[in-house]
Amino acid sequence: METAKSTEETNYKTIEVTVVRGNYLPSSLNQAKKTGVFQSSVQVEVDGNVLGESEKKEVEQVAQHVEYDFTCGLLCRGDAEALSQLLSKPLILTVREFWPEEKKAAARTAVVGQAVVDLLPLLQGQCSFSAKVPLNPVIGSSAKDTNPPTLCVCVRLSDPVLSEAELSSSNLLRVTVETAFSIPGSWSLESGSSPCKYSAALEVPLTAQKDQVLLFCEGQLKAGGQREQHGRQRKRPHQALLVPANHFLPAAFFQAEPVEEEDGELTGSKDQAFRKTVEITKNRVSWDTEMPCFLDAGGTSRLRQKITESRLWPVEIMRLTKEAETKMLSEGNLDIPFHGVGFVDMGRLLFPGVRRIRGAYSIQTFSEAELLKKAKRSVSVLKQHVKFAADQVKDRSGSAAGSHKARGAKEPKEPVKKQPGSQSRMIAADVGANGGAESELHLNLEADMYAEARTYIIIEVTLEKPLVSKTPAEELSSRVRALIPPKPLHPAGPSRAERAVLDFHRQVGNVVTQVSDQYTELLAAGCKPVENCSREQMYAELMGSLNDNGRYFAFKEQMKHAVVRIVRDKMQRTEPISDPQELKLFVSKLYVYLVDEMHIAHNKIYSHDAVDDSPDEIQLSSSQLRHFAREARLIGDYKQAVEHYQELVVREPTEPSHKFEWGTLYMLTGDYTKARECFRGAVSVQQAHRPSLMMCGVLAAMFEGHQEARTLLERATSIEPPSVAAWTLLGLHHEIQGGSILAESAFLEARRQLRANEAKRRAQSGDEEEEEEEEKEVETQETKEEGVGRDDEEKDMAACPPPSNEKDLQCRDQQQDQNPDSGVQGKPPVDGSSISAPAKLSSTIYTAAAQFLLQNAALQMAERALSLELLSDGGPSVSYPLLLARLRLLRADYRGAADSLQEALFNSDAWALNGHCHFLLGAFTDARKSYEWSLNFPQPPSDCHLVLLRLGSIYLRQETYEQAKGVYLRACEESPSCLTWLGLGTACYRLEELCVAEEALTQANHLNWQNAEVWAYLSLVCLRSGRQEEAEQFYEHATRFKLQEEPLLKEFAELKQQLRFTPLASCFGTSS
Repeated sequence: METAKSTEETNYKTIEVTVVRGNYLPSSLNQAKKTGVFQSSVQVEVDGNVLGESEKKEVEQVAQHVEYDFTCGLLCRGDAEALSQLLSKPLILTVREFWPEEKKAAARTAVVGQAVVDLLPLLQGQCSFSAKVPLNPVIGSSAKDTNPPTLCVCVRLSDPVLSEAELSSSNLLRVTVETAFSIPGSWSLESGSSPCKYSAALEVPLTAQKDQVLLFCEGQLKAGGQREQHGRQRKRPHQALLVPANHFLPAAFFQAEPVEEEDGELTGSKDQAFRKTVEITKNRVSWDTEMPCFLDAGGTSRLRQKITESRLWPVEIMRLTKEAETKMLSEGNLDIPFHGVGFVDMGRLLFPGVRRIRGAYSIQTFSEAELLKKAKRSVSVLKQHVKFAADQVKDRSGSAAGSHKARGAKEPKEPVKKQPGSQSRMIAADVGANGGAESELHLNLEADMYAEARTYIIIEVTLEKPLVSKTPAEELSSRVRALIPPKPLHPAGPSRAERAVLDFHRQVGNVVTQVSDQYTELLAAGCKPVENCSREQMYAELMGSLNDNGRYFAFKEQMKHAVVRIVRDKMQRTEPISDPQELKLFVSKLYVYLVDEMHIAHNKIYSHDAVDDSPDEIQLSSSQLRHFAREARLIGDYKQAVEHYQELVVREPTEPSHKFEWGTLYMLTGDYTKARECFRGAVSVQQAHRPSLMMCGVLAAMFEGHQEARTLLERATSIEPPSVAAWTLLGLHHEIQGGSILAESAFLEARRQLRANEAKRRAQSGDEEEEEEEEKEVETQETKEEGVGRDDEEKDMAACPPPSNEKDLQCRDQQQDQNPDSGVQGKPPVDGSSISAPAKLSSTIYTAAAQFLLQNAALQMAERALSLELLSDGGPSVSYPLLLARLRLLRADYRGAADSLQEALFNSDAWALNGHCHFLLGAFTDARKSYEWSLNFPQPPSDCHLVLLRLGSIYLRQETYEQAKGVYLRACEESPSCLTWLGLGTACYRLEELCVAEEALTQANHLNWQNAEVWAYLSLVCLRSGRQEEAEQFYEHATRFKLQEEPLLKEFAELKQQLRFTPLASCFGTSS
């Protein structure tokens, strides 16, 4: 026994509580007000257990404070249950005032005020803390004191309550029950009925083996007519021993939150309208109480495990009166009237980094079958509580025959027995009933009153630390660096000294060129021949000429700046030289150095092996090369596209987008290994290049590297600004791996970002509309001044832009579209409503991800995203058929892609895609009509360049050369390339416009001199122009670059043969 007792004592720690002083203590005695002196003491208690009381101290109101210096101890166990009690039950400090003794009567006291001290800092690792707490009166006073009374308290421990390991593994759970709205009408009090008690209960883990019940029993019925105030203060639990002003937690307020951001139910638009109404008009029950709970390492682990087993946790509510409570406890009847239950989805607490959930949860009539089905629990928390309270009542009635002393001896032991995680006094306080128990039981058996009233309750659950930690961006960045090491920085360019030398070389070259030009002018002016002049004579004549025209001095000025840079940057001389001897030596050294460098520059100029590194050789810009690479990828010329991307990477090795697009090219060809190398190369160049990170993650998942894929995708989501597609891809990966909770977390964040983007877009469009309206008002005013006739003309011009060679077809088609009798094959393809449909579309997270994946030819993951879009609530979005058609098109299922688009021809992209399907099927007439309609829309298709190329080729095939010319001319203006100029040249050649054709073909040859078809048409133009020698040369180039067009080869041979016999025919005709 002694060993057990000593072990039990070692588990306790003594918390020393010192009341240092009281400040500005008031007195209610008239005598004290006269004398300015009264006696007071301070009492310290916890949950009704008095820890001690100080001696009487004289309070001099002039001094405005009294030194108590009273210390008492509180024994505290170190287990989770005791620490939870420590959190929920503060220290209560009561200051009493002693009345003066009169005629040997016993001294009487009056309570001056009460203060509370929360012991939370002790559970946060502190060994001591001091606090100045307000001393609140027993009865609230409306007057605000300039110097409110306070108590200075110091709390200390010899050792921390929790070790560092325990502190890091423990957690603090706070559950707040706010308000139950739209309560049934039968909950309302009738006149003359006894007051009711409204209770809510929730069971949460305490340790690895034990649970605790959180009971909220201080619910208050409030009448409708006004909304709950925002910014109201949260309340403490266990308010029975506290004065009204101490019911509230300091600095803890409810803040208004948008319903869309809630985690619970009833967040739809219709539900929001319902909530907005009932929260004002109908009665409600308000708790506004926050209950803190301490969870040790085992309790935290068990909380995580229980949420994993069942995400839905029951919250039970009931309404009882005192009479029904007495009857239930005496009879042991476990049928609780008005017994309701709501199910809180705790699964979001397993989302990475989530520490808080809050939302509205619907209440329904309690059913054990529903409890077992949804929460996988078979026992009601409230029924257990009622049974426990009834057993206690029986125990008390059985012990009533004993002596008063015996009953008093048992009282200290009762709190330990009757608090398995709740409070002793709450057991009797929160069990209430409604009027008569029999009538309430009858009501409970009737129709579901909660469902009819659509009752719901607002609940908040907060953790001090997230159950699943979120990997910080810095850690993700280091992991990516370990997977894909960053590429060494590109070697820096020449230093300032080297640049100064190169500039000197360049100026020497410029001077040499100009001197050579001057000498050429001398020879042209009739000077003596070179063979008749010596070198000295030639030099003298040249110098004389340079001095006469002033070029010599111009050359000196031209070289001066380069020499200054040599002195400053190469020789590091920036200060003037005052010593003549030193100046002479420096000038000599400089002269020798400049002569040596001049010889080096001369050698560069006249050496046949010198490499000209002048940037003038680069004829095409990087933007042009990138455009040509994309064009080659679109038309399927992958070899040409690879060459362009190779040159782009060589030119701009630090630009990650070039390697990314190169990787997309390999994705199209199915070479995933090379695609992965390209994407990883882009990441090595720029570690935060999000598209490359996303594609690296997609390919890692394809190669079964799921941990690597998760790291890369998480890194992509951590880059600002947030990306909807990145979060959706992360969710898709988690879903493939079976992580439903992590997948839901990623999808939820993606939806949140999508809503934010749409809100931002709406705000921007609203601003643009306002600006447009202002501009329209100004234009309207101007047109009124100019006249009504001009107004009609401007309307016509707005409906159809001014016609030009490249826009005639578009203008004609727009006019046909406005005519209800016009159409394609007797059917109008679009109408006004369908044209405006895209503005009303709202994309989803799955369509955003599918869009990104299809752009980069990740077909397997795109198909997964589209399948989730098809199964989503509310059905697929309007853009789903378009994305499905793109998927089928990339898989070469052209017929299936065209079928998918039959009900989705609502914008220019859909019509363009429909045209691509028919074009690849060989149905050129249908393709032409679709392309024409795609160009009719105010917003051109996203792949307008490809549309124009293919439409122009169809016109050429169908020999409508004027239309082909207009289309290609538009393409040359909007996005010129070798193919657009080639198409324009071809159309003009067929129209016998040889000069225009030659100019267009020359432009095409300038952009790509390796195109055999361009050389072939140039040879044809030269043949038709009578330049046979040039035609032969161009034809050799065409055959050199392996011309594959048999019709062109045949046409060239026929035209050449025809031109060969033309002179003979003319000769025979003359002789005859």
